[in-house]
Amino acid sequence: MLTDFFPFLLAIDKTAIAGSTLWALALYLGFSPVGTWITEQINRWLNFAERSLYTSAEAFEKERQTSENQNAFYASILSILPFLVTGIACHYGLEWSLGRSWSISTGILAVVGCGIFELGRRNSTL
Repeated sequence: MLTDFFPFLLAIDKTAIAGSTLWALALYLGFSPVGTWITEQINRWLNFAERSLYTSAEAFEKERQTSENQNAFYASILSILPFLVTGIACHYGLEWSLGRSWSISTGILAVVGCGIFELGRRNSTL
């Protein structure tokens, strides 16, 4: 199906995608305060950039709630990118050092461990 659109063959490595996303999820769960901080900083920056686009304060106040909600959504989506990049680095580092199958195996273990850690961290702050 892809060959109908592209005159060349796209090689998609399913193992790399699975390993990288497993590691990204583990890092996102393990370092959730960092993820929250990144989301807040991106949201602040987007709100500041949005404010500079308006010429009058009345127009900005009229659209403020909508633009802040939209910026919060974009910030939450963009905050995943640093964890994806780090997950890709972890995947290829483990693949290079231990072998192809170890990255997915340790990624699953890391997701389970970081998920349990996150549950315990949230319960201890209540």
